[in-house]
Amino acid sequence: MAKLIVNTEKKGAKINRNIYGHFSEHLGRCIYNGLFVGKDSPIPNVNGMRTDVVEALRQIRVPVLRWPGGCFADEYHWKDGIGPKEGRKRMVNTHWGGVVEDNSFGTHEFMELCRQIGCEPYVNGNVGSGTVQEMSEWVEYMTFDGVSPMAELRKQNGREEPWKLTYFGVGNENWGCGGNMRPEYYADLFRRYATYVRNYGDNKVFKIACGPNAGDYEWTDKVMEIAGKYADALTLHYYTLPNDNWQEKGAATGFDEETYYRTLKKGLRMEELVSNHLSIMRRHDPEGRVGLIVDEWGAWYDVEPGTNPGFLYQQNTMRDAVLAAVTLNIFNSHADGIVMANIAQMVNVLQAVVLTEGEKMLLTPTYHVFDLYKEHQDATLLDSYVEAHEIGVGDQKVPSLHQSASMDAEGRIHVTVANLSATESQEIELCVSGKENASISVRLLAGAMGAHNTFEAPETVKPQNFTGFERCGGSVKMTLPACSVAAIALE
Repeated sequence: MAKLIVNTEKKGAKINRNIYGHFSEHLGRCIYNGLFVGKDSPIPNVNGMRTDVVEALRQIRVPVLRWPGGCFADEYHWKDGIGPKEGRKRMVNTHWGGVVEDNSFGTHEFMELCRQIGCEPYVNGNVGSGTVQEMSEWVEYMTFDGVSPMAELRKQNGREEPWKLTYFGVGNENWGCGGNMRPEYYADLFRRYATYVRNYGDNKVFKIACGPNAGDYEWTDKVMEIAGKYADALTLHYYTLPNDNWQEKGAATGFDEETYYRTLKKGLRMEELVSNHLSIMRRHDPEGRVGLIVDEWGAWYDVEPGTNPGFLYQQNTMRDAVLAAVTLNIFNSHADGIVMANIAQMVNVLQAVVLTEGEKMLLTPTYHVFDLYKEHQDATLLDSYVEAHEIGVGDQKVPSLHQSASMDAEGRIHVTVANLSATESQEIELCVSGKENASISVRLLAGAMGAHNTFEAPETVKPQNFTGFERCGGSVKMTLPACSVAAIALE
């Protein structure tokens, strides 16, 4: 039996709610037919936003949403997406699927979506193909409450009051699809562009610099050296691919145990990446003023057979639920450095939390992990430890258990723990200091490693209330099924 120990006397940093953020790009069916169907759609909507999807996102308390990309951000010109729909420019989305982008979802629609979800907007500006003036005017359009050309244009388009905009990204993946830049060149551009991302009135913009791809430590070092004092945060992108081959990444379903463990092992690399990048950042910023934002993360598989390769539509299994659980545990454990994270992506793309097909909608296993973990938002990290042993196939080894713990403002303890074994249940004994007589509730998500929801069977995988635990003195014993994620609450 493995011991899971939580020390309520040893508190860490506050877990920023924005760690549980999401990402929506003009890619495939994420925006169009996923989040946005238009006011005239027979699918129930409010101002064009799908009611069922919005309600599902409100349930998991989405705190922040990133838009419009992604690679799309550095070819997006915001003035194409404002004003009367019939007058908006049509273009080809050259990055994703070669489909026509009619710009019917633009700034006003995004802000309306955030209002309905109840989350903060995170807008990504165009450095790759845009100008300083264009970026500056976008911020002015969104946030200036006064007399100016952009404020007047916003009012002409039906929005009298400015919006509140805290998070603004200056470029995206500028080491790749955002311009194939060198870090020194991008860092100088950031200093220039960020200068004109102005604060209007009481709206203070949190300026986000494009950070590295995975283990590109030189990028972090150079950008922090040259531009760190001008930025509030630096981004990190890391995707989990079963195979190190972008042409044959591996299937989302129908995988074997060796592939299951290989995927989780690659996902667990997030710990190494976050630790190393934060260490480099702190060399340049000893006080820790600049935060780390992991604004693209998740599993990336081959698209589902018969779908547009540029739409990145993939199924979502219990393997993805466990991957999400360990990733969020890692982020929680670095609450002193990570200020936001955004899973890629929200609907119908990559490791989505929601899938839609016409009027049908389903919640993925990953969605249910975000539901189980939402109590960590804005809670205080607690010191925790679990006695894990190595499991796996061949050299694809991972820890058997993975955990994090926090205390919310009301003093409730929340422990999340994943059993990474594909086949074996795990007995655990939970010991929480200072909560010997607390009431306990457990919610459990479990299933075979390849279990997933379909539009024909949308509730194959969903959380259940779990009562199979017993008190033993000051501890609690329970058996976690294979391939499972549990959320334990003590109050």
